[in-house]
Amino acid sequence: MPRYFFDTYDGDRFIPDHEGLELRDITAAEREARKALPDMAKDALPDGDPRTFIISVRNEAGQVVLRAALSLVVENLLEFPSAER
Repeated sequence: MPRYFFDTYDGDRFIPDHEGLELRDITAAEREARKALPDMAKDALPDGDPRTFIISVRNEAGQVVLRAALSLVVENLLEFPSAER
C-alpha cells in the first residue's frame, strides 16, 4: 500500500508529517484530510481573526498530490452598525 504524508498549516505553524499513513489510494488520503480539518479548527480556534487551515498530502516521492483547506471566519454582526437603522 502507498504511504501518504499529511503536512498541516494552521495559519501560524507549519507541521511536516514525517511518519505518514499507509492508505489504499488517493481517495482514502482525501477522506483522511477531510476528517482532520475540523479537528484542526477545533484545536486552534482563532481569537476573532479569520484563519485558513491547510493539509497538503504528499506521496512517497515527496510530491504534493492533494491539498485541502478549511476557512474559518467569525463575524460579530453586533459590532457593525446596520445601514438600515
